[in-house]
Amino acid sequence: MAGVECSGPAFRHGSETEMTATSPMPSPPVLETPRLVLRPLRRKDGPVIQHRFPHWEIVRHLSAGIPWPYPPDGAATHVDACLGEMARGEKAHWALIPRSGPADLIGMISLWPDDGVSRSQRGFWLAPEFHRRGLMMEAAERVTAYAFLDLGWPELWFTNAQENLGSRRIKEKQGARLVDLMIGRFVGGPGPQMVWHLLREDWMARMAA
Repeated sequence: MAGVECSGPAFRHGSETEMTATSPMPSPPVLETPRLVLRPLRRKDGPVIQHRFPHWEIVRHLSAGIPWPYPPDGAATHVDACLGEMARGEKAHWALIPRSGPADLIGMISLWPDDGVSRSQRGFWLAPEFHRRGLMMEAAERVTAYAFLDLGWPELWFTNAQENLGSRRIKEKQGARLVDLMIGRFVGGPGPQMVWHLLREDWMARMAA
């Protein structure tokens, strides 16, 4: 499936100062791509997430910590947790809004600092009817630019279930290197989990080319 990493609802260019794993993240800004507006998650997004997220095609490759079957209050609980994380500067969570409609979110993308242990700094999901259009690649590139150019991070770590070909293709297109393979715990059961590493200089060289 296209564009799902190992997380989900449980779930100004030129910064001169690089953030560390202990630095709080700033409030996430609105980001834009040719076809999407990425705006910070809001409490009112809960009902839309409750409608769009709980599909087996989305959740099967996500972390086993996500409740399944998805409970009626799953999205509301997740949004509350996300808002708390943003308020504490722990993570940034964006709703993906297509410029051509609909007016509500069609997925999410999240970003957080490296903790030195998990080797995972990004998660995303996209409603199945919007797969195979390159939309999540747009969102991933814009959030990567924010991490490297605005926040000044030197590297990013990503993970995905090996069977998640859509998520794997995004890492490959971004120029990330596959550095490890381990056993992960997913909603669909245990299985191989890929670990990827992307250096800022490598990403910037690809963008310049």
